[in-house]
Amino acid sequence: MASAAPAEQRTAPNSKTKLCILLLTLQYGAQPLLSKRFTGREVIVTSFVLACEAAKVICALILLAKEGNLRRLYKEWTLVGSLTASGLPAAIYALQNSLLQISYKNLDSLTFSILNQTKLLFTAFFTYFILGQKQSRRQMGALGLLVIAAILLSVGEGSGKGSSGGNSDQVLVYGIIPLMVASVLSGLASALCQWASQVKKHTSYLMTVEMSIVGSLCLLASTYKSPDGEAIRKYGFFHAWTAGTLVPVISNALGGILVGLVTAHAGGVRKARFCYRVGTDCNSPTAACF
Repeated sequence: MASAAPAEQRTAPNSKTKLCILLLTLQYGAQPLLSKRFTGREVIVTSFVLACEAAKVICALILLAKEGNLRRLYKEWTLVGSLTASGLPAAIYALQNSLLQISYKNLDSLTFSILNQTKLLFTAFFTYFILGQKQSRRQMGALGLLVIAAILLSVGEGSGKGSSGGNSDQVLVYGIIPLMVASVLSGLASALCQWASQVKKHTSYLMTVEMSIVGSLCLLASTYKSPDGEAIRKYGFFHAWTAGTLVPVISNALGGILVGLVTAHAGGVRKARFCYRVGTDCNSPTAACF
């Protein structure tokens, strides 16, 4: 893939990017709490993720129409260009979203937030591999220390969940491991999205629509023989949903839109470093867009 601008340019994020990051700080911190509060264990993960994708598409189309770009982008849109820029990241994020929803239900909010910071390291790695953007030794050392601290604190939280070994095993298998895999996938997808937005010049709203649609198609295909698919056919798509379940769905959609804007303006690694300073990781935990 083509190289983007050098990584060591130290231009500060503009006020619009900073505002988006600060809003993401609130969304990122609230999302695990909202998901736990309003999404019961009986809610089918795939149905919840598909609802989040639909909400993202609706929000992005409204914003495109408001900007007056919807008709122009419709005329310029091509299937090949869409699959090149959004197809692979969409498939990755569809899998990541499912893993994160599983982790939400098996980790407390503090453990989730700490371990989720490992996304920064994987984002730096894949940004270098795909875009050739290098980090200094000091930055790499800081990322390494962050990962070590996240793992130690998360393992400590997980092992202290209870005296029974079964509970600890559940935290590891259904909480920590899915979240670590999701962090790797997030780093890869974030680098691919940065390449699409900065090299291929894809707008963030258009990428949100494309990736949500492709990701939803991948999830729908997976339901053919998956346990979630069987549960949907048996109990219905909205099994165990309440009116409150829409709260984390809407929050998720707004987070996805915001992360798309931040990635397009700041880039994957610089975005992640600045987000960490203000207390969040802008690879939004449930954003299928970014």
